[in-house]
Amino acid sequence: MRSSQLILLAILLIAYGELSAQRSHREVLLLMGSRFELTAIAEDTAQAKAAVAAGIAEIRRIEALISSWQPTSETSAVNRAAGVQPVKVSLELYLLISRAMKISRLSNGAFDISFAAIDRIWTFDGRTYTMPDPDSVLASVANIGYQHILLDRADTTVYLARPGMKIGFGAIGKGYAANRARNVMREMGIEAGLVNAGGDLISWGAPPGQPAWTINIADPKDAARSLGRLQTNEMAVVTSGDYERYCLIDGERYAHIVDPRTGMPVKGVQSVTIVCPDAELADALATTVFVMGVTDGIAFIDRLRGVECLVVDDKGEVFHSKQLQLQRGSAERP
Repeated sequence: MRSSQLILLAILLIAYGELSAQRSHREVLLLMGSRFELTAIAEDTAQAKAAVAAGIAEIRRIEALISSWQPTSETSAVNRAAGVQPVKVSLELYLLISRAMKISRLSNGAFDISFAAIDRIWTFDGRTYTMPDPDSVLASVANIGYQHILLDRADTTVYLARPGMKIGFGAIGKGYAANRARNVMREMGIEAGLVNAGGDLISWGAPPGQPAWTINIADPKDAARSLGRLQTNEMAVVTSGDYERYCLIDGERYAHIVDPRTGMPVKGVQSVTIVCPDAELADALATTVFVMGVTDGIAFIDRLRGVECLVVDDKGEVFHSKQLQLQRGSAERP
């Protein structure tokens, strides 16, 4: 759902090359349809390389679990049984779905993993030039609704109660994968590192000789212009933007983020950055705030403990939550 090619999040270490070659390892590769970047700082290069390899293996395992495109995944099995019967899933997937539904309840449906029912109505790859048929949009929206995802904790089953329902993890899966890769690497003794899952970034520890990682939040329309910098240790910084995936219809721009309550692409926001200790939560909240819009979205974040956000609206104006602390170039809320 996001591209790191525009580098909304840039790690400012002067250069990665300044990390000691004897203590660090970094790999960049395509996973889950996005550019992933894993960095480990360790006692020696062999330990760092082994940890990065383990982190990559964990991300691939998660993709096989949650992908709705792989017919062998548990998620695909749940979708195939929509309106037919409950499907027993692993406790891991059950708990991920349960946490997603909690965010749906908190946001009154602005975030909803059953949004996947509308996946064939809109395309944001340059092939859509006309508005979808309104009846098709309404029919798809009728199959969206987290209230109709029925969970049975005793049997760890998931039941999509309406035929045509689907679940998808495009707005939470990469954040979960980043968390898990971080956990695996830490369990292997890596005291400092980064996982950047296509814009869903989580850090821990600090680079050699530095008190913290420095994260730059760049302007979505001009990567050379900084909106502010964050000093982070145990923190996730996740950005969702409309800058790459969109469609133009009659000269009007429609972002790839769709409001699950209406079936229509969201308007009024260019990008949302969430800062909190958990990449999975930050991933979900970035989409949530995008859908809610500037005013309601920031008010929602201000009610949550330990979560901050920065929002750029469609006019390029910058807004942020009450407690967000930015360095140099941070914009004050009007």
